[in-house]
Amino acid sequence: MLNGAGEMTGFIELSEWGTIRTPVYLTSTHAVGRVYDGAVAAAVESDAAVGVDRVVIPVVAECDDSRLSDARVVHVEAADVTRALEAASSGPVPEGAVGAGAGMIAFSHKAGIGTASRELPSGGIVGVLVLANFGSRRDLLVGGVPVGRALSKVDEDESRVAGSCIAVVAADVPLSGHVLTRAARRAGLGLARVGSVAHHGSGEIFIAFSTEGPAESVDREVLDDLFLGVVEATEEAALNALWAAPDVQGRAGRVVEGLPHDEVLELLAAQGSVRDR
Repeated sequence: MLNGAGEMTGFIELSEWGTIRTPVYLTSTHAVGRVYDGAVAAAVESDAAVGVDRVVIPVVAECDDSRLSDARVVHVEAADVTRALEAASSGPVPEGAVGAGAGMIAFSHKAGIGTASRELPSGGIVGVLVLANFGSRRDLLVGGVPVGRALSKVDEDESRVAGSCIAVVAADVPLSGHVLTRAARRAGLGLARVGSVAHHGSGEIFIAFSTEGPAESVDREVLDDLFLGVVEATEEAALNALWAAPDVQGRAGRVVEGLPHDEVLELLAAQGSVRDR
């Protein structure tokens, strides 16, 4: 965790035991309770021992989408959790204004879900999924280029620079809970590369897990590769969340525009970061 203005249920158990026993569910702030209920129901349905011999504490994380969504009405139902699990599959992950990302805003532009991964030179892959809902437009960096300053408008409302970002890090390398905690922290460095300063009212909360179980020890080379991979993949995932999201109209007729691709590419070309089209 970088900044705690947010919620991730199950965080205490994760920190204490270094294990995760449910999927990671992402939703909006006021829907955490319903998603939690749905996650418990799904666990009970899939395992007869749940609620009899043991209990589960689902991992549910949130970001505030009340700028675009009517947060006084909880639109998510517990049954939506089962539908999400049934629809889950391998392959490319939809990005932008999808799922929990439907109402999210980053750097005053429409954002949402973003993903990226890196092959580690020492072997294995690390992937990062972010729910991006943070940042001031003037701080936006793309490949180190301060494009946000050029995109900023004189009359821009910067009253909601504090938002949140959930980052989920997954690796197929055997890692201990302690190493995973260290890896998760590196997501904050990736967000900083995009322009996050973790404003006071923002919640940057990260979780990391391995699909290969624990390891008693990890070589320094593997650690360095892993940490760099997390930083780079988090940076790219946050930018992908912005790049994939279209203009969206929400409550009270509010419109949040997607990142202007042509303008951004022109700014990058002017700095030599991409080829001039």
